[in-house]
Amino acid sequence: MESRYYKDIPPVLNVNGMIGTKLYTQPEGEIVHIQFEPGAHLKAHKTPVNVAFFVVEGTATFHIGDETESFPAGTIVDSPKDIPHAVTNNGDTLLRILVIKMPKP
Repeated sequence: MESRYYKDIPPVLNVNGMIGTKLYTQPEGEIVHIQFEPGAHLKAHKTPVNVAFFVVEGTATFHIGDETESFPAGTIVDSPKDIPHAVTNNGDTLLRILVIKMPKP
């Protein structure tokens, strides 16, 4: 059995109020934890694979294609491959999400 505590893993992203940590990375998939301070924004980008976002804490505003909607903790949001997507923390509390990519891009 292998285990690790997410706060002990060095971040791959630490800019503009966001800290991103790859929790799992294997050929079959990737899981990234991203923490957003209030007002932080992950700019729009495309991925070559489908992405599922799981809102762990706070409220996330997702911009996927032409749609924008906010979702509370406990929500899973799907983003199709090759469609621009972005995430914003418009709240005044911490936002934490898991980004799940299958297969790993």
